[in-house]
Amino acid sequence: MRTGDQVVQDLPWRWNVQGKIFIIGGLGYMFDAWDVALNGFLTPLLGTEFGLSTGQRGLVATANLIGMAVGAIAFGTIADRMGRKKAFSVTLLIFALFSVLGALSPNWEIFLVLRFLAGVGLGGCIPVDYAIVSEFSPRRQRGRVLSAMDGWWPVGTTLAGLSATLLVPVDGNWRWMLVLMVLPAVLLFWIRRGVPESPLYLARTGRETEARQVIDDMVRRTGATPEPYAISAAAPEPTTSRRRGLAALVEQLRMVWAFSPRITGVAWALFVTVMVVYYAALSWMPSILRAQGMGEVAAFGSTTVMNGVGILGVITSVLLVERLGRKWVIGVAAPAAALSLIVFSLVMGSSTAAIVMIAVFGFFALVVIPVMYAYVSELYPTELRASGFGWASSSSRAVTGFVPLIFGSLLWPVLGLPLTFTLMGLLVVAAVVFMAVGAPETRGRELDRITGTEQRVDTTSDAPVVEKA
Repeated sequence: MRTGDQVVQDLPWRWNVQGKIFIIGGLGYMFDAWDVALNGFLTPLLGTEFGLSTGQRGLVATANLIGMAVGAIAFGTIADRMGRKKAFSVTLLIFALFSVLGALSPNWEIFLVLRFLAGVGLGGCIPVDYAIVSEFSPRRQRGRVLSAMDGWWPVGTTLAGLSATLLVPVDGNWRWMLVLMVLPAVLLFWIRRGVPESPLYLARTGRETEARQVIDDMVRRTGATPEPYAISAAAPEPTTSRRRGLAALVEQLRMVWAFSPRITGVAWALFVTVMVVYYAALSWMPSILRAQGMGEVAAFGSTTVMNGVGILGVITSVLLVERLGRKWVIGVAAPAAALSLIVFSLVMGSSTAAIVMIAVFGFFALVVIPVMYAYVSELYPTELRASGFGWASSSSRAVTGFVPLIFGSLLWPVLGLPLTFTLMGLLVVAAVVFMAVGAPETRGRELDRITGTEQRVDTTSDAPVVEKA
């Protein structure tokens, strides 16, 4: 007899069932992209209004990204302890509240605090969204579905670029940029209340009756043939359920590394190196182009081109992820994205060539990031999926949070752009090599059976337990 999670992962894809969750989860991801991209446009505008130095301007993005690092850890743990659905809604509510307050900031210092708090809410979106979408997706389409999730990223960054470019002539433009982003986020918070809890999560936490209700409803709505199934035994009660605050977060981190130090190391290495390159470009590209003599509108517009071309990158990732596998796509696209930035730094004297290379970077970056997110979310078992992804995401947010500050005050002024981007590219290549030898391919595998055995984490002891599938 098959298990309930196997039934869910073999259901046919229906847009009114799994597709609805994909769209609702993806829209949350879109706001994450919108907010992160907005840092690059806010940095020069706030610098002008408040008379900030280059280092102080870097703090605009740093505060937001560090907040996202905290949010990714906190809400990844909350999602694994209290459920995906609760975390799914709360993250956007926190983001919307503090973004509105940020638009009303009377000075730069208060703005930084509020941007940090908004980042806490938004940072929780990605690990929670990817956990719930992956757990509802059929395994044969899961790679394409999770890669397609990143299609919302260039939509969000492009909307950020368009709104910023259009609002440049408006008084108080940076305040209106924040307000415009928040309005649809509040609507999405209300819509998210109707999303069901993940049946895989319900089964793993011993809530069999609720799990069967969700599974039976999905079988009925997708038109699949009903069949008897068993519910997998609940995972041992996690020690984090008896701990609070920082102790719970530390314990969850211990379990993530105890599950597999090699896989967690690969996940963190990929996230940190790829996202450092991407956020450095996203946060500073408008300023780099303005330093080359472009006007504000032209610089913002060129950055918007980078984000818009990313849509083609996501489409490419969706087409390739199930054909070539996750590791091949990441292994080729990640170094290509880094190389395009190096070439960009060498041809900046020609505005046409520079814009072309910006577009090339936007394409390859949005090929690798969707597949990387899908890959890492598949590597962990259900009881650690959100927190495993959350800690990997947080590691990149923590490092990239300081990149805007270090990039603007040390790397760019001292080393110059060609050498800075070369160093970043070498780190990306090292991470890709580590992935090639240190982590398995996940294409076509059932969740929790990625390595050929069902890896179940014993959350009451220090060592992971592996059960034969």
